[in-house]
Parts: sequence; C-alpha cells; structure tokens
Amino acid sequence: MQLYKRLSRFGFLQNSYAFKFLFIAFLGIHIPLIGILFFVLFAKQSASPITILVFALVMTLIATAITLIVLKRLIQPIELASNALNNYRKERIMPLLPIEFKDEAGLLMRNILETIQDNEKYINEKQDLMYLLSHDLRTFTGNSQSLAQLILAESTNETVNEYASLIAQSTSQQLHFIESFLKLLKAQDELLHSNPELQNISFEAIHSSVSEQVQQQLALKHIKLNSIIEVKEKALLINPELLVRVLVNMVDNAIKFSFPESEIQVKYFIKNDQMQIAVTDNGVGFNVGQSEILFQKFTSQKKKGTANEASTGLGLYLCKTIVERYKGSLQATSEGENKGATFTVRF
Repeated sequence: MQLYKRLSRFGFLQNSYAFKFLFIAFLGIHIPLIGILFFVLFAKQSASPITILVFALVMTLIATAITLIVLKRLIQPIELASNALNNYRKERIMPLLPIEFKDEAGLLMRNILETIQDNEKYINEKQDLMYLLSHDLRTFTGNSQSLAQLILAESTNETVNEYASLIAQSTSQQLHFIESFLKLLKAQDELLHSNPELQNISFEAIHSSVSEQVQQQLALKHIKLNSIIEVKEKALLINPELLVRVLVNMVDNAIKFSFPESEIQVKYFIKNDQMQIAVTDNGVGFNVGQSEILFQKFTSQKKKGTANEASTGLGLYLCKTIVERYKGSLQATSEGENKGATFTVRF
C-alpha cells in the first residue's frame, strides 16, 4: 500500500488508478533506453555492437522484472479489498479499509466498507426486530393459553370447555412454533459470530447428551434408541454443543415420524474418508425426490407426526444450516412412504 499511497500524492495521478499503472509502465519501458544511453556515452572505450546488444537485453530483462514487481505492489489495494470482502463473507470479520483515496481503487474500497457496514447494521436491526416480535407474540399467546386453561378449570359448560380446549391446543402449537423460531434466530446469530476451529469430539459423550435430551419423547411413544459407535473420537470443525443440537433435532424428527413401539438407530462411522452420523428410523418415510424439500425453511411438506405432533418446518432447515456452516453436508434418503428414513451428516 505504501507505493499506492505515494503515487496518490501526485496531483496528476490522484484521481485515476489507470494513470498510476501507465506511469509505472512508462518508466519501466524507458529504463533500457536510459541504460543504453549512459552505457554508450560514458563507456571508457567504444563498445562493440554485440556488447551493446547483450547489454540492451540484460537491461530489458531487469526493467521487465522491476516493472512487474512494482505493478504487483500497485495492485495491493485490489487485493486488500478482495480479502476484506472474502473474510466478511466467510467469517464475518469487519474490515479496516482506507477511504481517503479518490481513484477507482479508493472508490472500490470505500464502497465495500460502506456496503459491509450497512449490511451489518441491517442484520443486527433485523435480528433485534425479530427477537422483539417473537417475544411479544409469545407473551400474547401465553396470556391466551392461560385464560383458556382458567376457563377449563372453572367452567362446567361442555360447549365452553370444548371451545376453551381448542383455544388451548391452538395456542400451544403457536408457542411451539415461536420457540422453534427463536431457536432458529439464536442459531443463526451464533453461526454468524463463530469461527470454526478443529476440536476433538467424543462421540460417546455426544450420544449420551443426545439420549438424555430426547429421553422423554422416546418414553411417550415407547421407542427404543440404539447406537453403533464405530469411531470413539474425531477432530471436527463443529462445536460439540452445536453437534448435539443438530443430532437432538434429527432424533426428535425421527421420533415424531416413527410409529410407537419401534426403534431408532444412530450410527457413528467413517466411510470414504468422511466422518458420518446416520439417524435411521422405521417410520412414515417419504417419496423419492422429496429429500431436498424437507430441508427448506417453512417447507410445504411439513405434516403432523404419528401422534399428531406439530411441525414447524424449521428443525431440519436449522440442522442443515448448522452442518453446512461447518463444512459438512446433511442428506436424507428413504425407500418410500411407511418404509422409514435415514438422515446422514457428513464431515
């Protein structure tokens, strides 16, 4: 950047990045000519044509090398702007770019910096607004649910109780949706502010945490959770807590769409040099060709579980978002309806 800054001090070069390149190229072209003139004029004895030719070739090579090195230094503002944009896209690192220059490179750096700052402001404002709206909606829905439960507790009128029960059921589903939406916002915020680093993950500990968190759902439908842990430990980019969250969502999804008295298997293994975790159930499954739709946010394919459990259409989307943020993939396979499904995470 020092060369770029020094050239920007000259009035005729301040407003044009192209003129800076042309100026350096102009000087580079004339280095051999100046060298030859000095050689001919100040040589102690008259030089032969071959000597002059060799000297001219050497000067041309030297001048070309110097010009290329100087031009490489001159494109540093472009490299700086590119790296700043790349670091923000990948790791959300706020750049420090100079904005005082008036040429095209200076305008590029200033526009990138201002665009990133505007984008960051928009993201933060959007997150704050969504948290506020979700919090208020949860409060209003909770009040309606409490009122419906109060009516159920005190009323003896069957019709009134029936309506109050419907209100309580509806508000319960709304609260479940709002809680899932808040989890999505929190997870997205964590992903934006996190920097992936390799961490040793114990899959026995991971599975123990997952089993503990889904124990109640398993018991309600009398479903057995089996595990096959072929890999005890592995270094991955993903945080263990986020991996637990992903697997809990995947197992919870499997429970939701599994039939009572069935089994779910979680397998930890390495295949094709990839760490893989597969959650397999014997539930309702899905038709071939629907796998990608399942991971869409608010997917149209959402449906109630085998025990009429509510579905928000956010769980699998959240899992896929987290996994892909940490250089992994999440895929679903099924042989068809009522033939079960397998959801596989690969790192």
